Amino acid sequence: MSLTRRTLLATSVAAAVTALLPACGDKTAQIAVPASESPESDTLTAAKILLEQATDFLVEAYPETATSAGIDKGKYAHLKARLTDRSGTGQDLIESSVRDILARLKAINTSELPADVGLDVDVVRTMFNTAEQGFDFKFGDNAMLNYNWSYRPSPYVVAQNTGAFIEIPSFLDASHNIETKEDVDAYLTRLEGYAGQLDGETGRVVRDGADGYVLPDFLLEKTIGQLEGARSKAPQDWGLVTSFVSKAATLNSAAGAQAVSIANDRILPAVTRQIDALSALKSEATSDAGIWAKPRGDEYYDWALRAGTTTNMSPNEIHQMGLDELASLQARMEPILQNIGYTKGTVGERMSALGADSRYHFADGDKGRAEIMTFIEDAVTEIRTLMPQAFETQVPGFLEVTRIDPEVEAGAPGAYGGAGSIDGTQPGHFWINLRTPALHNKFNLKDLTYHEAIPGHVWQAEYTFKQPLIRSLLAFNAYSEGWALYAQQIADELGVYDEFPVGRLGYLQSLAFRACRLVVDTGLHAKRWTREEANTWFVANNGSNPEEVRGEVDRYCAWPGQACGYKVGHSAINRLRASAKNSLGDKFNYKRFNDAVVLGGAVPMSVLERVIDEYVDAESH
Repeated sequence: MSLTRRTLLATSVAAAVTALLPACGDKTAQIAVPASESPESDTLTAAKILLEQATDFLVEAYPETATSAGIDKGKYAHLKARLTDRSGTGQDLIESSVRDILARLKAINTSELPADVGLDVDVVRTMFNTAEQGFDFKFGDNAMLNYNWSYRPSPYVVAQNTGAFIEIPSFLDASHNIETKEDVDAYLTRLEGYAGQLDGETGRVVRDGADGYVLPDFLLEKTIGQLEGARSKAPQDWGLVTSFVSKAATLNSAAGAQAVSIANDRILPAVTRQIDALSALKSEATSDAGIWAKPRGDEYYDWALRAGTTTNMSPNEIHQMGLDELASLQARMEPILQNIGYTKGTVGERMSALGADSRYHFADGDKGRAEIMTFIEDAVTEIRTLMPQAFETQVPGFLEVTRIDPEVEAGAPGAYGGAGSIDGTQPGHFWINLRTPALHNKFNLKDLTYHEAIPGHVWQAEYTFKQPLIRSLLAFNAYSEGWALYAQQIADELGVYDEFPVGRLGYLQSLAFRACRLVVDTGLHAKRWTREEANTWFVANNGSNPEEVRGEVDRYCAWPGQACGYKVGHSAINRLRASAKNSLGDKFNYKRFNDAVVLGGAVPMSVLERVIDEYVDAESH
């Protein structure tokens, strides 16, 4: 039976979805949807109302979303002074709202809707359903609906790459605009809220620890070390303070002193409490790297794989897929290695030897860091000129290349990219880890740039801005990361490596790196590999930089399943392209296919198939 507008408004929560979500200390965010006196309408009207309510819920529950997306104005202006409530109570309230909204989404009969609205409902319902399943696990952090951090649900509230300490300082620096005195005041309020977030997470760390959810000992040591590194510095020297002081000085002469006071009196004690809580768990920590070692670990990993890949593939299927993909990619690498004189040893051994070649190294220290930034800017400039050859529909590619905060580089990945603001005022970011220039080399850094920036994450995200707001706020890991790998493929297809075969090796090694992730992630979490086994296998089979691999494997330990989305998504896009080529024959158009993938927005893999089927049908006529 379809859900009509009157039915929707008659439900106990439709007239006012009042999920009280405390944020920034004792402040609360309240979602209120006024009742309407208009006469009964159809399922379409009901669906639009519910999608609007779901949108309001997302930005109220995760106020950072409004700022990152550039919509913290108008009816969302109050959110500029708020942060997500990361306490147990706050997360429980989010869970309650997710379950309520999902129940009403499930009641909508999408067959009665126009195709575009039906697709919107299907996509939103899928994401809320995945999030609800994640809330069945009463531990860790379910970030599925968080615009900023949806890629990293974790069984651990705080880890070397998860938690407010890692996420909020860079968010404030990159996304919180400071142009008015009100912006200054909002930042100061958020600094207080940041201390509240730390304490909220600390309470959950204690709760989860009592239930057996403790970081592996090597991650616990790394996480405590990062927190202690910050504590050892004077708060006035913290990045989230110094960057603010320089921006706010002309607007409020007292702001700098206020920020230092908040950092000293509120944030520093909260950091200490988090260190103490984590340190108290050392005696409970083991060296078991995989989630299998925790209560309900196997169940959690099954969910994490579904969330990360938007498929129902089993751990064994994904593990074998990784082995098969690796063999196929290395077969493509073999003739290139032969042609450049690397003829002996396994592919992994020869790639290790190539990585040791000083011709492809950046200088040590700050000189190398400067070389890397220049290299990236040159790669971006080059690829921009090629985008009209790959897409009929162009986007600006508004981008800023930024170093990851040195305070958290030790636990951060080699790089990551993210969207700018929907209103176009804030750029997307390519964050690069420069803890040591040795993390990167000259035959793989261009490829990394295509993945994170253009035509990867930053480029693709700008197409989502053409979608309804809620579609712009939801991201599916397999789609986003699968696209980023496909973006690397696009660059290769445009000829960027035609005069640089070693660069093509770097590109293929990068794809093989993602195939290795399928093997290593499932190895750690389903096949009970040790951390050392994972590191050794990865380096031996892909010839990857051991320094990079150590950080990668630790990442997989903290984010089970996430790393599997990349190659699963990439392979799905290529299967759909091959199918479209087969169906369309001479009518197949490379640029229009690429447009179809990005203009359809972020979707689960099953829905992407539907999007491409519709594209093929339209092209056939």
